[in-house]
Amino acid sequence: MVLNYIWIGFFLIAFVTGLVKLLVFGDAEVFPAMVGSTFEMAKLGFEISLGLTGVMTLWLGLMKVGERGGVVAIMARWVGPLFRKLFPDIPRDHPATGSILMNIAANMLGLDNAATPLGLKAMDQLQSINPQRDTASNPMIMFLVLNTSGLTLIPISIMVYRAQLGAADPSDIFLPILLATFFSTMAGILAVAFFQKLNLFNKVVLAYLGGFTLLVAAIIWYFTIIPKSQVEVISSVASNFILFFIIISFIGLALYKRVNVYETFIEGAKDGFKIAIKIIPYLVAILVAIGVFRTSGAMAWLVDGIGWLAGAAGLNTDFVPALPTAFMKPLSGAGARGMMVDAMNTFGADSFVGRLASTFQGSTDTTFYVLAVYFGSVSIRKTRYAVTCGLIADLAGIVAAIFIAYLFFY
Repeated sequence: MVLNYIWIGFFLIAFVTGLVKLLVFGDAEVFPAMVGSTFEMAKLGFEISLGLTGVMTLWLGLMKVGERGGVVAIMARWVGPLFRKLFPDIPRDHPATGSILMNIAANMLGLDNAATPLGLKAMDQLQSINPQRDTASNPMIMFLVLNTSGLTLIPISIMVYRAQLGAADPSDIFLPILLATFFSTMAGILAVAFFQKLNLFNKVVLAYLGGFTLLVAAIIWYFTIIPKSQVEVISSVASNFILFFIIISFIGLALYKRVNVYETFIEGAKDGFKIAIKIIPYLVAILVAIGVFRTSGAMAWLVDGIGWLAGAAGLNTDFVPALPTAFMKPLSGAGARGMMVDAMNTFGADSFVGRLASTFQGSTDTTFYVLAVYFGSVSIRKTRYAVTCGLIADLAGIVAAIFIAYLFFY
């Protein structure tokens, strides 16, 4: 429903803006340009979708190998002690704990197809112990915020889009996204802990969160002391090494579990073409709407206004053109993806704006969509502070993405 209003709004705002430019400023070219952009962006959306086929096929095949090899289950065991402290209201050994852990682990690995069914199953299990059937319980809210904060280890789809749009190194945003999404997740946990009065000074929680924080702090510190010319090179090498190591780990674990790696890869890869074709209408729809909005001049007015405020505050304003992706992400994943593609297409995949937009896209998840789907699945009407905590996590991810992008790419 939200995306419906956003999509309509793009066209209506573009029409009003175009009318103002025509009648007030005498711009006779604005409406021909807007109509022309509909054809141009429709073609771009179709070409991008088809171009995704090969890379999506590759990664979905590899992810299926990892899933069968037990990577998700291993990650669930690693974070189990922490999650038991974050969900104290869930009875010990309740099946919801396993579903939550598997869902989070699948999200971290980018296994969206596996994560959503597991998440809906977890929500149904949490509803079974919910004393107020129409009101979100504490475990439900913590679970939702962990999902909306978007903690991701492998941002597959973003790397795929960057490859399709000509990035020299599509994975150069791997480490920045990992750092930005860490801050988003930490902010979400802290916000929920504040409302639920959870004790985060427990030794188990401190060991996990403190260890993660120290690791992230060490990475950021390291990149601030090395010469600027080496930041991009080291980031690229480290990102690609980690990614290839993960691939080898997937294959190695699958071999250990006596999984037929080749057949499993083919099984997962078959979904690549289906997904690439499936997203054509969605990508064309949002890109056409964004193209009209941008061509009318409405986006330029919005961005210029924010840029003026940032400049008046004495800030560097090079980050401003990437902000539409950040603004859209809590509302719509498809809309934010369209904004990201538009930014890379306009400024270049390897530009500062293109890389920052990619980092925005990976730093958080679609808060309102996740809340609507997960709470709607169990008929929750009273969401309490779930939206507030989700948006706090979103804001932290956006701010972190800006600072990290300046550190890595500027």
